[in-house]
Amino acid sequence: MVGVNKNIVILISGAGSNMAAIVRASRERRWQLRFGAQVTAVISNKPSADGLAWAAGEGIATGVVDHRAFDRREAFDAALVTHIDAHHPALVVLAGFMRILTPGFVQHYEHRLINIHPSLLPAFTGLNTHQRAIDMGCRVAGATVHRVTAELDHGDILDQAVVPILPGDTAQALAGRVLVQEHLMYPRAIERLLAGAN
Repeated sequence: MVGVNKNIVILISGAGSNMAAIVRASRERRWQLRFGAQVTAVISNKPSADGLAWAAGEGIATGVVDHRAFDRREAFDAALVTHIDAHHPALVVLAGFMRILTPGFVQHYEHRLINIHPSLLPAFTGLNTHQRAIDMGCRVAGATVHRVTAELDHGDILDQAVVPILPGDTAQALAGRVLVQEHLMYPRAIERLLAGAN
């Protein structure tokens, strides 16, 4: 990890199920004791994001930077940086954060910014990954934890989980099975980063 500080800031846009999985794992696996690491803040671009209430209930600082209040992506990202940097993060974790970030934002958090994507990258970047995998006749799908670069859904792969596509699968059913694996994989990938394994 970069530097001594190991605060983790998580960005969400909705329910934050991956965020919750990370928080639970951080406590169960005693990241504070083992690595000096803890989730110190959860920030959303949507005031209505359900994950904010969950995080607040767990005693984690929360914040909102509403993207609708800005007319340019750069202005939104600058405000978001201000909120994030107030927590002195060693790691910024995108967990269902549904905004495309500017190259300047990505560069500011270089080597400290990671994301989870619901496909086996480099296949199926972008949206509707599960339906696209089914439509292409793939036998397997999955999810990828990767470092964030200025190019969407690219960057070094830190971990992957593979899920079979079953006969007659729907995108919704496949997404549910992939999400179960995401909740296991994302904390595992973060823990390896904290331990200096990636």
